[in-house]
Formats: sequence, C-alpha cells, structure tokens
Amino acid sequence: MSQFGMVVRFTLRPGRAEAFDALMRDTVAGIAAHEPHTLAYAVHALDGEPDVRFFYELYASEDALAEHESQATTRAFLDRVDDFVTSVEVQRLRLVTATGIVGVTDAGAPAPG
Repeated sequence: MSQFGMVVRFTLRPGRAEAFDALMRDTVAGIAAHEPHTLAYAVHALDGEPDVRFFYELYASEDALAEHESQATTRAFLDRVDDFVTSVEVQRLRLVTATGIVGVTDAGAPAPG
C-alpha cells in the first residue's frame, strides 16, 4: 500500500495541556530517532481551544504504521494518554499530493517500479 496519513484530534482534560505537550515533545523525539518510515508527525494546538491538540501523521506504508505502533516511545505514550485526554477522534487520509516531505516521491505518487 502507498503512503497514507492520519489526523487525530485529542480533547484534553482541563489543565493538562502543558504536561501533554511535554509528553509529546518526548514522543516526537523518539519517533524522529527511531522511525525512518514515519514521514511526518506533527502536533498542533488549535487557536482558541487550548485543550485541543491535532496530530498529523504521514507513513510510508502500513508496515511503517505497524512499526510506529510497536515502538517503545509510542507504547509509553499510549500507556499514559488516558491521563491527559477525554476523547480521541481518528481520521485516516489517502495522500493525493504533497511537497516538502522527505520520502514522498513524485508529489505524493508511489515510487515507480
């Protein structure tokens, strides 16, 4: 399967944003260090809603997502996430085109051959 993405919305417990952001800085550092097939992983705050975070995730393949989910950093995040959030919404995305992302070939098209 070709590259695909996910958008995940986390609604945080009141007063937990700073601690959640610290956890995410550690988590993203682990992803950057150990997951070459996670092409993009960005955590965003939502203007006007301090207790909401959006993740944008882009993976090279289904295997890359499985690799991500098996990493110690990801497992540690998942073990603690309920301490920080009241709800999680996941949307799976099919990549159509992109720029500026290492590992995405031909503006999002699968590599030839």
